[in-house]
Amino acid sequence: MKKMYPKNGRVILHVDMNSFYASVEMAYDPSLKGKPLAIAGSVEERRGIIVTCSYEARKFGVKTTMPLWQAKKLCPQLIVKPPNFERYRAASKGIFDILRHYTELVEPVSIDEGYMDITESFEFGTPIEIAESIQKRILEQLDLPCSIGIAPNKFLAKTASDMKKPLGITILRKRDIPNILWPLNTSEMHGVGKKTAEKLKTIGIQTIGDLAKANDIQLKALLGINGVRLKERANGIDHRPVDPESIEYFKSIGNSTTLPHDTTNQQEIFHVLDSLAATVSVRLKRKNVLATTLGVTIRYKDRKTITRSTKTGNPINQKEEITEQAKQLFMKHWNGNPVRLLGITGFDLIEQEHAYKQLDLFSYENEAKKEPLLKTLSSLRDKYGKKIIKSAGSHLVDPAHQIGTSTSFNKDFLQAFSKKEDEND
Repeated sequence: MKKMYPKNGRVILHVDMNSFYASVEMAYDPSLKGKPLAIAGSVEERRGIIVTCSYEARKFGVKTTMPLWQAKKLCPQLIVKPPNFERYRAASKGIFDILRHYTELVEPVSIDEGYMDITESFEFGTPIEIAESIQKRILEQLDLPCSIGIAPNKFLAKTASDMKKPLGITILRKRDIPNILWPLNTSEMHGVGKKTAEKLKTIGIQTIGDLAKANDIQLKALLGINGVRLKERANGIDHRPVDPESIEYFKSIGNSTTLPHDTTNQQEIFHVLDSLAATVSVRLKRKNVLATTLGVTIRYKDRKTITRSTKTGNPINQKEEITEQAKQLFMKHWNGNPVRLLGITGFDLIEQEHAYKQLDLFSYENEAKKEPLLKTLSSLRDKYGKKIIKSAGSHLVDPAHQIGTSTSFNKDFLQAFSKKEDEND
């Protein structure tokens, strides 16, 4: 079987679940199968937005991020369910448990997709047999459909998994690139958005083939180092390894401070938590990561110290979100005794570019409000360059630098506390 694998090179799979949230609901309630189904925030209100929908709903033109009222106009018989994130997380865990049966080299990208390096997994069969086995097991054990791309690198594997949905398996080799990829418009290439595609048109690049043969100097002038990288991808070059630890470079980021005096004054305590949340927010943004677990440390007058944590509904790095959850945690676990030290820490960090925001109603309403601003910023950057406006988080002065008693929890004693104990509270 080993002869079916390359002597030099890798075999990468990209496993991508099909209409994940809707599929999980159908697995949970089989009566929904074959029907137009949508998962949406604020189901009872017209302003709700579609999170995802079944392929039956898509036939009517229903799409992700579409307003619920518009979706129902296109498909009056649309069945709408609110998101159940605990259910989706449980299904995701089951999926990745299956993937790790074949190799330890599994890199989750989001809740419903991931890469696998099966170069040394020949004992399980040929690459196509492994893909078929994975697809079959996920379908039989979890009742969930997926599509799988097989290729020599991550870019081609991701591209391949998008080619046949649902329940597709596609092999994409480097020798296939000229015939399969190069005729496509650049906007259809993974990693190229509409704005980038429009920019590429200004220098005569319409297709992926044009990009593959483009001038490096022109590309770098137009898009920076990313332009050269995109050209490499267009030629099927991608040296990124499948890295199971890619989202764990920063185990935790936090901050603590000793109070000027031991206190039971809730207003004073909340003021300190506000300041700590601001510091943690800045540090998370600087590292381009978000926290999926938030912890609060309380040290009392008698030096007794406790740390309690909770899973966040969505990955977070905004001060307001950190403050709100930290205060809730504090009030839940504070015993009323005088407090000497307070700390806030973000755990289970994920990279910003891979953060899969679980969009509940609150998230949707806020994201919708941001859309006009984001479009304006994008327009300004397109016209005057990327550096014209930057995220405030990248320029903020770390508030902790102004507080002499502050301590970073990135590598200190907070990591020694058991999160298992915290989550059981």
